[in-house]
Amino acid sequence: MTEARVRVGIDVGGTFTKAVAVESGSGRVAGRASVPTTHSDERGVAGGIVAALEKLLSGSRIRPDSIDMISHSTTQAINALLESDTARVGIAAMGVGPERRSVTRRTRLSGSMDVAHEFLDTSKLLTEERVDAALERLRSGGAEVVVAAEAFGVDDPSNEKFVMERARERGLPSTASHEISGAYGLEIRTLSAAVNASVLPRARQVADYVESALRGAGIEAPLMVMRGDGGVSDMGAFRTRPISTVLSGPAASVAGALLHTRVSGGVFLEVGGTSTNICVIRGGRPEIKYVTVNDHPTCVRSMDVRVLGAAGGSLVSVRRGKIDSVGPRSAHIAGLRYSCYASPEELSGGGAATARIAGGDYAVIEAGGGTFAVTPTCAANALGALPEGDNSSASQESARSALGMLGSLTGASYSEAALSVIQTASFPITKAVARAAKEFGLGRSARIVGGGGGASVLAPFVAKQLGMPYELSPDAEVISSIGAASAMLQDELEVPMSSPEPGAVSEAARRAHDSMVSRGAVPESVSVSTEFDPDKALLRVFAVGSVDMDSSEAGRMSGPELVSRAAELLGSDLASESFSTRHHVAFSAPKKSGPLGRARASVAVLDRRGRLRMMMEDARVASGTPEQVLDSISRALRGKSVAPRICLLGGSRLEDLSGISDPGVAMEAARRGADGLEAAVVGR
Repeated sequence: MTEARVRVGIDVGGTFTKAVAVESGSGRVAGRASVPTTHSDERGVAGGIVAALEKLLSGSRIRPDSIDMISHSTTQAINALLESDTARVGIAAMGVGPERRSVTRRTRLSGSMDVAHEFLDTSKLLTEERVDAALERLRSGGAEVVVAAEAFGVDDPSNEKFVMERARERGLPSTASHEISGAYGLEIRTLSAAVNASVLPRARQVADYVESALRGAGIEAPLMVMRGDGGVSDMGAFRTRPISTVLSGPAASVAGALLHTRVSGGVFLEVGGTSTNICVIRGGRPEIKYVTVNDHPTCVRSMDVRVLGAAGGSLVSVRRGKIDSVGPRSAHIAGLRYSCYASPEELSGGGAATARIAGGDYAVIEAGGGTFAVTPTCAANALGALPEGDNSSASQESARSALGMLGSLTGASYSEAALSVIQTASFPITKAVARAAKEFGLGRSARIVGGGGGASVLAPFVAKQLGMPYELSPDAEVISSIGAASAMLQDELEVPMSSPEPGAVSEAARRAHDSMVSRGAVPESVSVSTEFDPDKALLRVFAVGSVDMDSSEAGRMSGPELVSRAAELLGSDLASESFSTRHHVAFSAPKKSGPLGRARASVAVLDRRGRLRMMMEDARVASGTPEQVLDSISRALRGKSVAPRICLLGGSRLEDLSGISDPGVAMEAARRGADGLEAAVVGR
């Protein structure tokens, strides 16, 4: 049995559920296991999560008591929403009497969701009797879960909390609009809370099952779940905010690219058996957007991952004598084996094997050994396009036989049929990558990084079509599971305010930091950044922290390794260290002079494990005593109508004040954070 401490990541894919154990210190993969995803299990895909973990432990030398954390991606929330496996929502809307018509109109969600609805007049005292009576009317209207939503409830959520408490006492799962977002927009906040509430029962069922199974196996390690923004939350948060796990699976793969492969820029392309995920990464960070579910806009922010239904295990559709499309149905969902994984004997079985058109115009191979699928993986093997030892490598003889039979349906040779399958499967992926690259201003020098078990099947072809450099991620076939194991705790706090106030900014940053620590993050690993959105009158505070010991020496990069990593991020061989604390290192790299000949530089702040924590163009590093650093910030703000970006460093702390545009507010926020201040990165 290994003595190393490990973190376990489990990714639920459309085809396989994969588990890996990653050493907490070094990041080395210490064990892996894979089981078919349990779509038809009565426990849903949660059955596969437990089965993958059991297989990982039984097939490795890992003791249950050596596990620091278990983190898994989940498809429960998104599947429940897509398949309408949801609970009927009852909305307890609140407002003062004169606002009744407006509040009712904005919370009935007409045309968005079918809900039961009650209005509570808050100009009168909210008593237990009034609230209980309203809840009973909602229950009588078929409500299985309750949403409490009040106009301006983000300022004073006491009424929403009171309704939630009464609902839970009556056995009704509940959520409140202020829990989902700090935005003032009542309609979007209520809709987001209603979408969240509709999957609460299913999420709790899954959480209870997985937790019970792990504890029954003697595993006491914290159980986490991947969020759509790439962080992880504990199961308590999953039980109350399952909507945050929408796109959890795709986010796990991107987290793996960022934290394990250390992709700093380009397009990450994860090709699985059922779907392909596309995400643009710039400056070591993924793009973020608001999530839309079944045409429902929400307040939930997630990685901007484009998901396509074409991948390594997709079925091939033949119409009118030609290959028409590939996917979205996959061999696994259809219950078929890939032809290339069958032996030549199985494909013949002593008799004549033939290709035929099955349901949905999908082509299958009928042979003595059974019915088999023709997939892009089969096509790539038939063409000999896969590197030796690749995860998708299979029998070329079987693959060529199957593609030859497919060719008999289209009047083509096996090689022509195989190339047509690859081209057809890759076409929508190539279009999506090109669109994303154009949208985010990526040049042709931007690279495509492939991940997932089917990466070698389609990703190199996409890169070649676009003329972009390509590389395969290490441990590509389990990159999503590694991402789940390596992901950091992450949270976002939204505080409504018409303009940022120094005291409120500092208090929000402190609350975000303390929240990370209370959820198990090591204090010295927590970094906090702020962003003010004037259009929504919101201060967003982002907090990131790790549950492992970032303060340990194991897994830390050496000085030369950090310099090399910084040079890659800054795009310059002239990157040099400007300042360091025990936990962070700031690097600067000169850029071309500005129009007036002024020297410019870019600054990147990395933690000791090489993870990018902050990057700023046209900036400098000021260090010294707190007074000296504050003086440098003051001089940078002097005469400015808009504050430059400022990031404070000290000890274990990293606080990014980039969301504050008012110079006076920025200076005051810096003064309030001067305790232990060692340096600041200051924009121009």
